[in-house]
Amino acid sequence: MVTRILVVDDEPRYVRLMEANLISEGYDVLKAYDGQSAVEMVADKQPDLVLLDVMMPGLDGFGACERIREFSSVPIIMVTAKGEEQDRVRGLDVGADDYIVKPFSATEVLARVRAVLRRAKVSGGTFEQSIFSHGNLRIDLARAEVFKDESMVFLSATEYRLLLQFVHNLGNILTSEDLLVNVWGPEYREDKEILWVSISRLRQKLEDDPRNPQHIVTRSGMGYTMPPV
Repeated sequence: MVTRILVVDDEPRYVRLMEANLISEGYDVLKAYDGQSAVEMVADKQPDLVLLDVMMPGLDGFGACERIREFSSVPIIMVTAKGEEQDRVRGLDVGADDYIVKPFSATEVLARVRAVLRRAKVSGGTFEQSIFSHGNLRIDLARAEVFKDESMVFLSATEYRLLLQFVHNLGNILTSEDLLVNVWGPEYREDKEILWVSISRLRQKLEDDPRNPQHIVTRSGMGYTMPPV
């Protein structure tokens, strides 16, 4: 089976260059020219590896990587002209597997691709479903869109991150501290009021009866959970 690699860059000349080098090594190449298209192509085409440029208009490489990691562990190599240490660290923090800085040689790119693919083969499968359903709730993780009974629900960025905590921990009880640290940051670990308000707001948008929630349920004295359905 031919290995498929998605090349993402808003500069067509870089896409053509990488495409030519990858095809010469027997890889099948998919192409995208912006971050959102890359996320959608990962969900639809399920490539074996992504070469992802950082500096793109709209959804940049860091944002695209974060979005992809919400539904896939496909290997990602960040490709950018930005070589400062903080950018490399940020790329790894949002889920990249490796980082390569422009200008680069074809030999270097191909060596990184082979190394990352070897590691991925050892670690096993890479994809989960990009559509999550829970009762009358449906979440398109690739597009970050939430639907209730087929109607789109508009969530703030924080509300969406909070919802994802429950999606990725289905059936588990999450403490207030877990949620505050993971969504707002460690400095908010004691700020229970901001969590109560956010949970209430999320229930108003998602639940048929916010006083009798089915999606985000309180477990008295323990925390919150999204129960399996």
